[in-house]
Amino acid sequence: MKNQFLSKLLLFFSAVLLMVYGIIYACSDGDYNNFSFDSNFTPETFVDTSYEPLFLSGDVFYSIGFEVNYNTRFNESIQNDWETYLKGKADSAAVRYFLLDSSAIAVQDIYAFYKTKKSTKNVVKWESKLKLSDPKIKNFIDFLYLAKQIETVSVNTDYWSYDPVPVKKFKGAQTVKAIENNYKNTKDTFLKNRYWFQTLKAYFYSDYRKEAFDFFQKTEATVPKNVLYYRALSYLAGFYYKEKEYAKSNYLYAVVFDKCPEMRVVSAYNFHPQDEKDWNASLAMAKDNKEKAALWAIQGYYKDEVRAIEKIFELDPKSTHLDYLLTRLINKTEQNMNHSFSKTEQSNAIKKQTVTENKSDNKKKIDAKVLGLVTKIAEAGTTAQPYLWDMALGYLYTLREDFAKAEVVYAKVEQKMPAKKLANYQLRLLRFVNNLSKIGKLSAQNEKIIIKDLNWLYHELPKEKGIPEFRYQNAANWSKKYLAALYRASGNRVMAELFDDANDYWGYGNNFYDATADLQAMKDFLTKTNKTDLEQVAQSVYDVKLADINNFQAVKATFKNDIPAAIEFMKQSDSLQNTVFYGNPFNGSIKDCHDCDHAAYQKKKYSQLDFLTTIKTMQDKIAAKEEVYTNSLLLGNAFYNITHFGNARIFYESKISGYGSSPYSFRAPIKNMITDCSLAKMYYQKAFEAANNKEQKAKCLYMIAKCERNEYYNKKYSAIANVWEIPEEKVNFIAFDGFVKLKTSYSDTKYYQEVIGECGYFRTYVNQ
Repeated sequence: MKNQFLSKLLLFFSAVLLMVYGIIYACSDGDYNNFSFDSNFTPETFVDTSYEPLFLSGDVFYSIGFEVNYNTRFNESIQNDWETYLKGKADSAAVRYFLLDSSAIAVQDIYAFYKTKKSTKNVVKWESKLKLSDPKIKNFIDFLYLAKQIETVSVNTDYWSYDPVPVKKFKGAQTVKAIENNYKNTKDTFLKNRYWFQTLKAYFYSDYRKEAFDFFQKTEATVPKNVLYYRALSYLAGFYYKEKEYAKSNYLYAVVFDKCPEMRVVSAYNFHPQDEKDWNASLAMAKDNKEKAALWAIQGYYKDEVRAIEKIFELDPKSTHLDYLLTRLINKTEQNMNHSFSKTEQSNAIKKQTVTENKSDNKKKIDAKVLGLVTKIAEAGTTAQPYLWDMALGYLYTLREDFAKAEVVYAKVEQKMPAKKLANYQLRLLRFVNNLSKIGKLSAQNEKIIIKDLNWLYHELPKEKGIPEFRYQNAANWSKKYLAALYRASGNRVMAELFDDANDYWGYGNNFYDATADLQAMKDFLTKTNKTDLEQVAQSVYDVKLADINNFQAVKATFKNDIPAAIEFMKQSDSLQNTVFYGNPFNGSIKDCHDCDHAAYQKKKYSQLDFLTTIKTMQDKIAAKEEVYTNSLLLGNAFYNITHFGNARIFYESKISGYGSSPYSFRAPIKNMITDCSLAKMYYQKAFEAANNKEQKAKCLYMIAKCERNEYYNKKYSAIANVWEIPEEKVNFIAFDGFVKLKTSYSDTKYYQEVIGECGYFRTYVNQ
């Protein structure tokens, strides 16, 4: 019967290809081997980088996604080793070329030169750069000549094939024998170690299982337990897996995981217990507690960190494996927390939470087993990094609302942890979370406690370079929502808004400004000069500025046809008043095509302030009965173009109104405003009444008909909440009043024919 852990392993590994033949692209030593979550606990603070891919992640591996570094993992160390061996006889570029680049032909030519003295272009080229007669250079080339032959089957490039990839098998028995003979005959310890590894590698890719195990058993005692040794051990694990001897395979991978940090991710990836019997058999093979702890360390990566930590702590409390598992445990606990201060109710409505409600919900999510285990180990103080466990315990105390206990623990951590920047930052962050979490009601006294850290979070850390792994963003966002909740509870809507500016989701804009009283209160706040320190911080993190509010008021005044007020507001919108329209907002076209209008030649480009002052001039002329037809028609075009249907959507799109290509992208008050063509229709009607001929009247009637068409569809779809809810239907060719009059009385005009030619809707109506 498979336990839950093993079931999870089987499910996981059925979804990915077993990369048992993955290697690195280093001819001499190639071998087999951004989900993000809300978090204040940075695992990189104290845990060795070799564990990084095993940190908690929604991907297969943290930071790297998938394990695909088979061809490059050891390139740097291999190059460094050979450079040390050659001791300046070849520069770095040359060593890298022969080891890591496409140098196989050059190696063959130089190797042949050693045998036959026959020169080639490659020989001539490298004779000028290397002393080919040097014994170490010759040893290097001899080694590469054999190693690169194995590389022809060991280098894997088919990482993402959807079809089964044929397993390559090396068939050069003489080459394999030559490698082993060189191992036996060489006296140089560096070369001997390299040839030993290459022998096992050659056996593996030749599928010589018996020879591989015999060779390993005969020579193991004489080989240094370095990276090459554990890489070779992974070949044996691969042999066991191919033969379905899973317990032995997993045991060896656990040994590699424990002893070779460079191969931790590879070992974890290839760890595949098939059932409880395999798992218990692997445990039984472990020679000591460290090996058992390594088995539990990999198990904990896949399932049940609590159980794995318990076992490892019993076996080897100093094990570094405990630390990486602890970070996963804490990060999983964080994932369960609600940092948003909102809750989705059964009706799917989202309800804002108070600080008390949010804390209460989160407190219930703390697993008692997790708290008990971390407390036990932290109090024992016997781990390799006790300050890490104390820090984790302090954080859990904060989440449990045991703020005093948390501070006691943090004071202890401060005295013992290493003096490094990331550690100091982590402690400061968790202390800040604890200090803010204590606050149930803001006062001048407790504001002073948090103000420095707020500035650090919001302004200093985003500018800092060198510690990209530090997780401070969640604390920054959470603290804003926490403060907003406090202010919301006290009735201070302005400060709540400043810290909880979360309205602009998918361009929705900010509905805070739909209420005139709120808008004015915000303006009063932004313009006052005697702000407290916390008020200054609130203003500094708020995305909407005074200019944005004035611009929004200018837009609303324009849609109300209060142009003098609109001009005054626009003049106070700083650079926004200089925003230039993409198309001419005073042009009126038969077809509504804003892209066409934007691309058309424009003799004059209008800024938003130019637009409003021009409207004011035209309105003044109409009032003075000057060119009433022309000015009315142009005003009709202007007010039409600033609606959703026209070419000047840029006029109303903003942080407050929102952004979107559909009216349904906007909240109801804005949607109603930008789809209302009544002002345009009014001016078109004025133009019609002032028209001097049938051509002018025909044009006015068609423009009126466009407004009627838009009004019809506005009403028809008024109950639709989302663009995706609009039902499919045949086009209804409605006889709008303007269309009827245009067809009945102005069919003899040139403009009528232009409409017939361009407007398929009207043409269908006429011909039906």
